[in-house]
Amino acid sequence: MPELALHVRDVPVNQIREITEAAWATPGAIVLSIGEPGFALPRHVLDAGIACLDRDETNYTPNAGMPALREAFAARFREQQGVGIGAERVYVVDGAQQGLHFAMSLLLSPGDEILIPNPGYPTFAMTSRLLHAVPVQYPLYPKNDFQPHIEDIEALITPRTRVLVLNSPSNPLGAVISEEATRELVELAVRHDLWIISDECYEAFTFDVPHVSPARFDSNVPGEARVFTSLTLSKTYGLTGLRIGALICPPGIEQKMNNVMESIVSCVASPSQYAALAALTGPQDYVYQARDHYRNNRDAASAVLEAKGIPFLGAQGAFYLWADVSHVSGGDVRTWVRKFLAESGVSFAPGTAFGSIGEGWIRIALCGGHQDLLDGVNRLPAKV
Repeated sequence: MPELALHVRDVPVNQIREITEAAWATPGAIVLSIGEPGFALPRHVLDAGIACLDRDETNYTPNAGMPALREAFAARFREQQGVGIGAERVYVVDGAQQGLHFAMSLLLSPGDEILIPNPGYPTFAMTSRLLHAVPVQYPLYPKNDFQPHIEDIEALITPRTRVLVLNSPSNPLGAVISEEATRELVELAVRHDLWIISDECYEAFTFDVPHVSPARFDSNVPGEARVFTSLTLSKTYGLTGLRIGALICPPGIEQKMNNVMESIVSCVASPSQYAALAALTGPQDYVYQARDHYRNNRDAASAVLEAKGIPFLGAQGAFYLWADVSHVSGGDVRTWVRKFLAESGVSFAPGTAFGSIGEGWIRIALCGGHQDLLDGVNRLPAKV
């Protein structure tokens, strides 16, 4: 048979899925390798999706999504970030991953370079390669608490650089970029005429620090604005399987975005859109309870790591802990997590899933049950 395209053959294995699927196949395993919220969905959200099906309202919606849902996303963003956007700049997408793909499709031509964080979420590189672009990793070093430094990024910019990807709160790090640093990163993009794609999947979950979107510092003038903001309800409301999110675009590209939507997805399923509308406009108890749960889990797991002498990055947001297991991983953390699963029945995501700087580190998901988390972290070997 004919061969697949070269750019598809070169897409690497997602190491998060690799270890998680091994854990799912292990009876009784404690799965701390994937970010899957563990709460039941609010009843009013489920009822909204069910009612849509009961009405047989299963026809196409507009490419960009139902007007009421677009306005609900815009209203939430205005309230949370103080950015004066209208619904016309909001595009409803099949989860944040599709939003990222849309943004990259609009911005990257073959051979263009896109700056992505290392450590950073693996699909940043995977998606850009599928579009024949070149991912260039900018370093987030332990000595800098895994925060981006302007000089490290600027040193990597070439005439082929088109896009800077930012992710705050960070998956996998739980790090949050400060307001001052966010402003400086936008100024860097302006100096070098770069687009910014801001992945804000975990914007609802920060602890003692604010989430600041780069959109706060962007221009509202068509032709000068440069920030694409990727949002999802997968994490905020636990709607991972409904595949629903939004991409907020700069002004002036509405028709181009409609063309891309039509060519890739046409529109998002209407039951998911109605469920999302109910989530955004209804009671917010789920979000508050989830934030408290993640904070409590973070504090409890951090205390276990401290008692064991295992270094870790204090999480300021998202629902992950980033822990240093180099004392036992032997320079190959990907192999070590598979061995640890087989011997201890616990799965963690290997740091190398997120880039070379992740060697020797693991990502611990904090979003599941409290006791499972403590049982799993307590099985980690102490650092003597």
